[in-house]
Amino acid sequence: MQRILIDTDVILDFFFDRRPFVDDAAAILSLCELKKISGFVTPVIVSNVYYLLRQGAKHDIVIQKLTELMTIIDVLSIDKQVIQTALTSDFKDFEDALQNFAAVNEGTIDCVVTRNVKNFKNSYLSVMTPDTFLSFYKSRIH
Repeated sequence: MQRILIDTDVILDFFFDRRPFVDDAAAILSLCELKKISGFVTPVIVSNVYYLLRQGAKHDIVIQKLTELMTIIDVLSIDKQVIQTALTSDFKDFEDALQNFAAVNEGTIDCVVTRNVKNFKNSYLSVMTPDTFLSFYKSRIH
């Protein structure tokens, strides 16, 4: 089973119904819900999503949405080692470095799914846009 880190932008595409990206985000989350793939986020992603959703919705509504999300995906750990590796990495975006090294540290993540592929150019992991990932996934099941 594919194990993917779902970056913040993909989660936000879904929650904010951002066109034209929402369909791919919804398809990826649906695959997680159906247990066809295993989706992961980090605590930083959850915190950022909460903060951004909270700008336009009440706390209770945002908590409900995040609780529902947590039923279909898992959360990677960010510990001191991940932070230190991110701090000394060649990543230009510290948040993306945290996501990347949390996935690397976990040891079984196959790929990062993000619309910001360029931010992960220094990753050892496979990095794909949502549409590329979905095409890859569909080609593997046929």
